[in-house]
Amino acid sequence: MFLEAVNNGIFSLLGENLAEFFKFTGFANVTFGHIIMILIGLVFITLAIKKDWEPMLLVPIGFGIIIGNIPLFPGLQVGIYEEGSVLNILYQGVRQGFYPPLIFLGIGAMTDFSALISNPKLLLIGAAAQFGIFGAYAIALALGFAPAEAGAIGIIGGADGPTAIFISSKLAPDLMGAIAVSAYSYMALVPVIQPPIMKLLTTHKERLIRMKAPRAVTPGEKKIFPVIGFLMTAFIVPSGIPLLGMLFFGNLLKESGVTRRLANTASGPLVDIVTILIGVTVGCSTQADKFLHPRSVLIFVLGALSFVIATAAGVLFVKFFNLFLKEGNKINPLIGNSGVSAVPDSARVSNNVGLEYDKTNYLLMHAMGPNVAGVIGSAVAAGILLGFLS
Repeated sequence: MFLEAVNNGIFSLLGENLAEFFKFTGFANVTFGHIIMILIGLVFITLAIKKDWEPMLLVPIGFGIIIGNIPLFPGLQVGIYEEGSVLNILYQGVRQGFYPPLIFLGIGAMTDFSALISNPKLLLIGAAAQFGIFGAYAIALALGFAPAEAGAIGIIGGADGPTAIFISSKLAPDLMGAIAVSAYSYMALVPVIQPPIMKLLTTHKERLIRMKAPRAVTPGEKKIFPVIGFLMTAFIVPSGIPLLGMLFFGNLLKESGVTRRLANTASGPLVDIVTILIGVTVGCSTQADKFLHPRSVLIFVLGALSFVIATAAGVLFVKFFNLFLKEGNKINPLIGNSGVSAVPDSARVSNNVGLEYDKTNYLLMHAMGPNVAGVIGSAVAAGILLGFLS
């Protein structure tokens, strides 16, 4: 009887322990929303691996979505929104907006502005493409979003994930997950979204326009450009200094010729580390209870619309600009799409679409001009939005 009572007590205790343990497992706390978000994360990873669509971004974001949607028992202090947790500490780089300037430092150290320096009028194409940002801003306002939220949503049209994160961290932190994932998603979909718009808005004759070879740019011009570029843009939009300052500083490290180690660090290990952190933490922030709302779906729709407007604005601006240019100096409208700042993917799209119609007409070097101008343009647009919405 004694042994039987002991055994019953042990089994009862084990049963209680197992029941208590089960309460803390994901199986006991899973919801339909968690499953949906985990599937979305798997889709991101699949697209990155199978289609090679922005794998450096979609793999960290996709896996981050899975991490962030493992069902948790409240109070475990491991979730990204639980103060003091490891993920919450890493997420502060997104919330406080200090990851994006570091990304811009790396972008500047990797970017060659020669195409823009040799043909400065291409800067206008990058500026025209930013119409997508302000067009989406106006539409978001009309749909009932607050001005600050509309500004954060509109920046998706720049196809610049770090800028979208920086702006949303300042203007609409509650919408940051949806805005960031939307921005990075459309960056990855550049080869899918842009070609139909480019073909729709151009004629066969326009697609065959050959542009003059860009002139050679001197090392001195490359050294001067980041200093002059920063002074001109920063005086116009001081609120964009965190992004513009780091972008041009990174480029100066590259072009100065005396800071090669710093440039290599900024364009290599540093930007890789920050890309991992920003991707995983942004993915983790898309917890089902905070992400699966009608407003998130509407943000995705508005993001797509802003991206379409930006692409169309760039192409249409080139067509308009050509009315004032002499024969032989005209610009191929197919490079208008590259005014968005998805570097260098949108420039590659310009080149690939051009080669479909003339296998000897290489547009890549020409398209890089408005493409890098788009990087500057999106940072300037961000500064403008911060200036009147903060």
